[in-house]
Amino acid sequence: MDIKGCAAIVTGSSSVVGIGAETAKLIASRGCNVVVNYVTNHDGAEETVAACRAFGVDSFAVKGDVAEDDDCRRMVKEAVDRWGQLDVLVNNAAVTKTVPQADLAGLTAQDFHDIFSVNVVGNFQMTRAAAPHLRASGDASVVNISSIGAFRGNGSCMAYSASKGALNTLTISLARQLAPEVRVNAICPGGLLGNWTRKIMDDEAYQRRVQEAETNFPLRKPVMPTDVAKVALWLIEEAAVMTGEAFRMDAGQHLS
Repeated sequence: MDIKGCAAIVTGSSSVVGIGAETAKLIASRGCNVVVNYVTNHDGAEETVAACRAFGVDSFAVKGDVAEDDDCRRMVKEAVDRWGQLDVLVNNAAVTKTVPQADLAGLTAQDFHDIFSVNVVGNFQMTRAAAPHLRASGDASVVNISSIGAFRGNGSCMAYSASKGALNTLTISLARQLAPEVRVNAICPGGLLGNWTRKIMDDEAYQRRVQEAETNFPLRKPVMPTDVAKVALWLIEEAAVMTGEAFRMDAGQHLS
């Protein structure tokens, strides 16, 4: 799929050096116009927009919470009103709460609702809103950013890993329903460093993660947001006969 002149939305792409922002910039570097989505980080969104525009494409920021269906529909409408098409959707927006897996009392039903409303329902609502336009493209791609926690049942909290397991199942269901015009795949990073990990870890825990990656992971290195962005781009541009897949990328951590 040649995405030059195409149109994309990347949710949760305002953190400048996070997975969403790195994916938006990489898509833009291939000549694709891109919507940068944010909820609170307006300045980060505008910085990402500027970085995308530096590649000679059109880009703009849209404030919207993917847990709100009206926001999802508005985001898609703004993209289609501007460019007349939508060819790529990257569902990256996610939330979590840091609670040790063993602390069953540390999570409430509301925590599950809050996390699932973004990580699962938000992905569904964005894809549903985009689906007619993606289908009209004829060769469109949806990439869901999941987590290795979907397979391992670990991570920042039990609700988060459960939500990513649900997202992988949702990926399969959407792939089946949107074929043949739209491919839907998921990426499941593990051993991730960068913005997201710094937000959910204190400095000591983050340095332990760095040390673990460099000594215990079979590939002796962590996964960075740019690594995830490159796989997302490959799924969009090159994976012409792949859909309904959840790609584990964790520098071999699962083999340890």
